[in-house]
Amino acid sequence: MPIPRSAVLTVVFLVMTVVSALPAAAREDPVQELRRSAAKARAELEKATKQMESRKKELARSQYKLRVTLKDLAKAEADLNRIREPLARLANASYQQPGAAGSMSIFGGGDASDALRATADVTHIANGQQALVRQADELQRRRQQLASTAQDLQSRNAVEQTRLQQEIDGLKAKSLQITRELTAKLKKLEADQERRLRAICDSDLSANARRFPNGLIPDRYLCPLPQKGEQLRADAALAFYKLNAAYKRRFGRHMCVTDSYRSLADQQRVYYQRPGFAAVPGTSNHGKGQALDLCGGIENASTVQFNWLEANSRRYGWFHPAWAYSNPYEPWHWEYGSESDS
Repeated sequence: MPIPRSAVLTVVFLVMTVVSALPAAAREDPVQELRRSAAKARAELEKATKQMESRKKELARSQYKLRVTLKDLAKAEADLNRIREPLARLANASYQQPGAAGSMSIFGGGDASDALRATADVTHIANGQQALVRQADELQRRRQQLASTAQDLQSRNAVEQTRLQQEIDGLKAKSLQITRELTAKLKKLEADQERRLRAICDSDLSANARRFPNGLIPDRYLCPLPQKGEQLRADAALAFYKLNAAYKRRFGRHMCVTDSYRSLADQQRVYYQRPGFAAVPGTSNHGKGQALDLCGGIENASTVQFNWLEANSRRYGWFHPAWAYSNPYEPWHWEYGSESDS
């Protein structure tokens, strides 16, 4: 049993009364809330990204330090390898002549000059050996220090790389979660918008709209479309909501509308701009609230969007009139109803 129009108006009045009684925060524009959520999410991601970039730079500096350290370590090992052979020869010579000549040999037999000369030679050899030993010790200590530094850097860098990768993975996960939350809010917002449009678009309005001359339909007998500023006769609008929803499921966005209901004044303006092409003012289907001019790809024949609409529009009560294929050629023009209504 249909609900009387008076009962519908009463319900709408009560809803509007309750909404107007809500505090300002409760009546806040959901689009503004979505914008704020998106801005907050963007700020959080930007902050996290900057922190991650800073950590990357620190790691890069540490990696550079590690490369320099490893290069110095390789040089220290090469220097140590170079003195190992002469050091081994000196050690071997000292082993083969233990005490053969030394500071006490001057008290032994033989010529004193030879003894002094021998002592000087041994002392010189000993000094050279000590210098090599000191050099070897210094190189060994440096090598150990560099090896320790390199090992520490490698260990710390490995930990930092793991931590950085965890941060990157965490940032990706956070970004994905934020995207899901914002997308869910957007879908809810669009669903709420469609419900609101359906709620305020009473199909009974179309009968009242037909009583008025072409282009002179009062706004209160027209229904708004999801596209801001566009409106149609109630029956056409309700059918368009369904067509638009199907289009959005296919292409991921609302249909692009450039023109819908056109008042008599607008018809005159268009007629003067396009004499010979636009309908005579007072005869356009736009003035009946049952025609649309579309864009977003549909305005060009043979596009994916145009072909989809051509294949699917009639199941929602919309069609591309025969005249619009040739005289004049207007792939963007679509109408609601049937050819006989045109």
